Amino acid sequence: MDAYLRRTAMWYGGVGLLIGHGFRSLVLPPKYVSLVVREIETMGVRSLGVAATAAIFTGMVFALQSAVNLARFGAENYVGPVTALAILRELGPVLTAILVGGKVASGITAELGSMKVTEQIDALRTLGVNYVKRLIVPRVLAALVVFPLLTVLADVIGVLGGMVIMFFERGADMYAYWNVTTYWVVPRDFLTGVGKSFFFGAMSQRAVKNMQDDMQGLGPLRLKEVDEAQTKLVTLTKDLADKGEIILSKGNSEDELVY
Repeated sequence: MDAYLRRTAMWYGGVGLLIGHGFRSLVLPPKYVSLVVREIETMGVRSLGVAATAAIFTGMVFALQSAVNLARFGAENYVGPVTALAILRELGPVLTAILVGGKVASGITAELGSMKVTEQIDALRTLGVNYVKRLIVPRVLAALVVFPLLTVLADVIGVLGGMVIMFFERGADMYAYWNVTTYWVVPRDFLTGVGKSFFFGAMSQRAVKNMQDDMQGLGPLRLKEVDEAQTKLVTLTKDLADKGEIILSKGNSEDELVY
C-alpha cells in the first residue's frame, strides 16, 4: 500500500513539475514556432484518416443498432439525438484520444527513444539546449491544438454517418432527423466533448514523458527496450483516456438533460 501511494504521489508530482516546467519554457527564448507547426502537421494531418474512419463507422453502427432497439418502443424518431449526444459527449473525444493518442504517442516515444539510444538528448544537454522546450513543449502545444480539432471532425463525421445510414437502411427522413437532433442537442453538449479533448491531449503527452522517465533509468538503451516502451505506451494512453473519461463524466452527470 505504501509503495502504491508513493508511486501515485510521484506520478502526480511529475505532472505538476512537467506543467510548471512547460509554462516556464513558454516565456523563455527561443520560440520554436516552426517545430509546433511541424508537430501539428505530424499529429493532425497524418491522423485524419484514423479519426475519420473510426468516427463514421461508430456513428453508423450506433445509429443503426439504436434504431433497431428503439423501434420496439416506438421511439425510433429519437435515434438522432441519442446518437448525437453519445458521440458529442463521450464517443467522439474518447475514440479520438485512444486511437489518435495511441498512434501519436507511440510515434513520439519511438522518436525520442531513438534519440536517447543515439545519445542525441545528451548532446543537447551538453550544448546547453533546454531539451524540454526543444522536444516536449512543441509536442504538448501541438496536442492541445490537434486533439480538439480532430474531436470536432469526429463529431461531425459521426453524426452525419448516423444520419446517412438511417436514410438508406431505415428510410428515415433526413430533414426530420436533423430537426429532432438539433432540437434536443444543445451547444453545451458539443462543448463538453471538446473540453475533454484538451485534457486527453495533455494526458497523452504526459504518458510520453512517463515512458521517457522510465527509459532514463535503464542505462544504455537497446531498440528492443524502445519497442517495449512503445507498446506499453499505447496501453497507458488508453488507461489514461478511460480514467479521464470517468472523472470528467462524473463532473457532468448532474447536468444531464431531463427528457
